[in-house]
Amino acid sequence: MADYEQEQEMELEALQAILMDDIKEIDLSESGIDTRARCFEILISPQDDDFDEAARVPVQMALIFAHTEKYPDEPPLVNVKSIRGIKPEDLTSLKEKLDQEATENLGMAMVYTLLDSAKDWLTEKYGKNAGDREPEEIEEPAEEVIIPHGEAVTVESFMAWRERFEAELALQRAKLMPESALTTPKEKRLTGRQYFESGRHIVVLSRQDVCHCLFFSLSATYLVIPIYCYTFFFISLLLLRCLSYT
Repeated sequence: MADYEQEQEMELEALQAILMDDIKEIDLSESGIDTRARCFEILISPQDDDFDEAARVPVQMALIFAHTEKYPDEPPLVNVKSIRGIKPEDLTSLKEKLDQEATENLGMAMVYTLLDSAKDWLTEKYGKNAGDREPEEIEEPAEEVIIPHGEAVTVESFMAWRERFEAELALQRAKLMPESALTTPKEKRLTGRQYFESGRHIVVLSRQDVCHCLFFSLSATYLVIPIYCYTFFFISLLLLRCLSYT
């Protein structure tokens, strides 16, 4: 029978020698693990080359583990928690990853291996160079199909619109007609010939309008007569010269 307790003690001594202040034993109530065995907590920070230990670490987590009765022939009990800046959904993903690796490393001391894996994950996920990774391909949303709004044109709707349009057009024409034409019944309206023969097209001028017409007529006469006289005189002169040469 393997001496499991001895192997577990030797692993704890090695971890304490390597990690020093970063590992400590904690109370069962703080572990989040359902066990009566001793529980230990290891602090983990991102592995950055230019990390300043004196500065406040923006993200930090804790790896909590406890040995089972037959460890390392069976996986240890493992839990992870955020000290600061770690999302709960990321912790769930890391916990599943560590459980899988523990199953793959049965038969050997594996806590330090799980610690390295958790540290690499934290550095990749939350380290300073995490933004330098190639972004995951984002699926572009499908082009939005623009659906025209409004009432669809049908034969009935078009005919209704046409009737409204013709009614409005008739109203506009009616506004341009004399008021008497609108009030006269259709059967009493005169035809074009009847309107002409009735003499209603004759315009009655006032005395002032007659005076203006006479003035412009006389003015035109005084301008036209001198022109005719000058033309007659010039033609007569030409005829006399022609006769004198003969």
